[in-house]
Amino acid sequence: MDRLFTERGFLPARDPLTAFPSGSPLCVLDDIGRDLPSLVEDDHFRTYARALALPPCPEDPGGPDNLPWLRLYYVRVGFLASAYINQTSQPAASVLPQNLAVPLCKVCALLGRPPILSYDGYALYNWKRFDPDKPIALGNIDTLQNFVHLYDEHWFILVHVEIEAIAARILAAIARVAAAPDSTRAEELHRALTAIASAVREQGAVLRRLPEKMDPALYHKTFRPYIRFFENVVYEGVPGGPMNFRGETGAQSSVMPALVAFMKIPHRPSVLTNHLADMRRFMPSRHRELVGEIEAMPSIRDIADRNAFNDVLEEMAGFRETHYKWAQEYINRWTDDPRGTGGTPYMSWLKQLIDETRAHKL
Repeated sequence: MDRLFTERGFLPARDPLTAFPSGSPLCVLDDIGRDLPSLVEDDHFRTYARALALPPCPEDPGGPDNLPWLRLYYVRVGFLASAYINQTSQPAASVLPQNLAVPLCKVCALLGRPPILSYDGYALYNWKRFDPDKPIALGNIDTLQNFVHLYDEHWFILVHVEIEAIAARILAAIARVAAAPDSTRAEELHRALTAIASAVREQGAVLRRLPEKMDPALYHKTFRPYIRFFENVVYEGVPGGPMNFRGETGAQSSVMPALVAFMKIPHRPSVLTNHLADMRRFMPSRHRELVGEIEAMPSIRDIADRNAFNDVLEEMAGFRETHYKWAQEYINRWTDDPRGTGGTPYMSWLKQLIDETRAHKL
């Protein structure tokens, strides 16, 4: 496993680029991004957006040094496209104009992902540290881009960023098990399961902090609509007919899939499992590959300490229960639409994941 994952989890190897260099033609994207929460308040925003002349996406990624540029370009244009389609004061648009569609498709093709703002652009690449010498944690991080002016949206994103940072400890523990010789594998596994349970417990504690600075009514009415799925959207200037893409959702995070793969939790084949498999299309390619590598590891079930193994599963179930609680509080009580931002019946599916996680205990 790459050291990147054991040190940074699924966050970028370096903190995200916060702005394009002064004098770059791409700087206009930073200006648009800064103004976007105000622009979407205007009923004529779409007229303004259709007239924009966006700087083209860099033709050649140029290796890892230019990857932060591509990611920031994707964040800026991805937010702009989702704001255009899902502007809250207007009916959902069915056509993404060419001046937005072509740059979005270009950068997403270079990044190997579908052309819509997903969890990576909304959270993994969308943060900065106030003090680079302090941890990637609440109180020391802020967002680069938002749909609305409310701090509630910042907090929603930043809670996910700290959870992702903690995941480095989970991946480091999995890597130690993968590298352990047979003679010490059971002993290493016990230490790893203890470390993983501790990390997931800490992630759950961070997730429980969501209500501190995020109001349920504001979430539902103000910024949640902007991260919804695209349904039958025509991308002007792009070959093909209307397209459908999953919206931004935590199901596009690679943390739980990696844990499920390591623990070999057998979720019952269903529309749910098909959906979770489809969500991998929206993950960065290297993240998809890593989850596949963990899936290919031999089962740990037969050599695991019962209590340590079950502790991990209980912490995973507890984390999912908190997610279920917030889905009820922040989404389900406010709408009759059973579909989440990813376009799925999330409440019944979340319950299935909880039950099947606990059913896997030794």
